[in-house]
Amino acid sequence: MPCAARSWNVPAKPDKGLGEGYPHLLVLRFAVFNLSALALLGAVYIQGWVNVVIEADVTGLSVAIFGVFLGGLGVCAGKIWKISRELDCVRNTESCSASWAATYLKEVGGRGSGSRGITADALRVNLANRIAVVRQVAASLVLLGLIGTVLGFVIALSGVNPETAGDVRAIAPMVTALISGMSVALYTTLVGAVLHLWLMVNYRFLAGGAVKLATSLVSLGEANAEPRPD
Repeated sequence: MPCAARSWNVPAKPDKGLGEGYPHLLVLRFAVFNLSALALLGAVYIQGWVNVVIEADVTGLSVAIFGVFLGGLGVCAGKIWKISRELDCVRNTESCSASWAATYLKEVGGRGSGSRGITADALRVNLANRIAVVRQVAASLVLLGLIGTVLGFVIALSGVNPETAGDVRAIAPMVTALISGMSVALYTTLVGAVLHLWLMVNYRFLAGGAVKLATSLVSLGEANAEPRPD
């Protein structure tokens, strides 16, 4: 018996488990991890270690790195919320007329399997581009830490004067410059590396949600594809 064509005005529901419960799980993972990390940061601050880093870094680069991190974390939070909403719309396409799911269904409506495959590939590329900024910000944290390392060595070496190395009175200023420079080098590298790892964990949450969304949208589009005669 021939299959009855399915109307595109009433999209088929995705299979059970397709995106179901995942939006809340994605946001929950993001919230739990970052609240735990913030609690650990608060404990470090109470111990006074944060002030030690800020006071030792005469360049102020550690504070700048933290500011870049906060910006990246804010962008990541917004994108995770957006993907969570879109995953919810996969299960409720009728109530989300302006969602990516509704747009994707319109784009693949009435198309053949080859054309739908091209549209699905374009969707995956689009999602990858949307979340790439978070990974780029995370990479910049390491780069800023390395810049701090270079600046620290410059500061340390700037206090060394070979002409006065034999002067006892010049030893104290040289040691002070060496300590200051090495502090900048070590602390900026440490701050950049730790915040890079923090943001990359959040990026993995975001990337996992994006993959789930792409899979859900493609599956939904295939489920609503009008059957064609052989």
